[in-house]
Amino acid sequence: MIKILLVDDQAAARMGLKLRLGLETDLEVLGEAVDGEDAVAQATRLVPDVVVMDVAMPNMDGIDATRVICASCDCKVVMLSLYDDSETRQRASDAGACAFVTKQESDVVLLEAIRRSREVEKSRSREEM
Repeated sequence: MIKILLVDDQAAARMGLKLRLGLETDLEVLGEAVDGEDAVAQATRLVPDVVVMDVAMPNMDGIDATRVICASCDCKVVMLSLYDDSETRQRASDAGACAFVTKQESDVVLLEAIRRSREVEKSRSREEM
């Protein structure tokens, strides 16, 4: 079971993601956060496997929150954004995001990114043994 934290300042976006991810038998939404500061607190408290993080949010944006979460928690961050430009993608990657999915892409792309993020972790763990 892949445990997920959803982060988006738009309640409707979080609800839609939660409903869609809830249809998958191998995914569990542990919690939701409304901005980057809340995401950092929730990631520390809930210890998800994957954080699905919006980029543009108030208080602390998703890229800054990703940087903090990747430095302090053992979880992966999949960025989810309306913005699809090379600068935003590069900033997300530099912050530690393992994948970048635009909100215009199909839900299948997001599901693959979530599952792939955990497979990368499992492969690394086996290599370290």
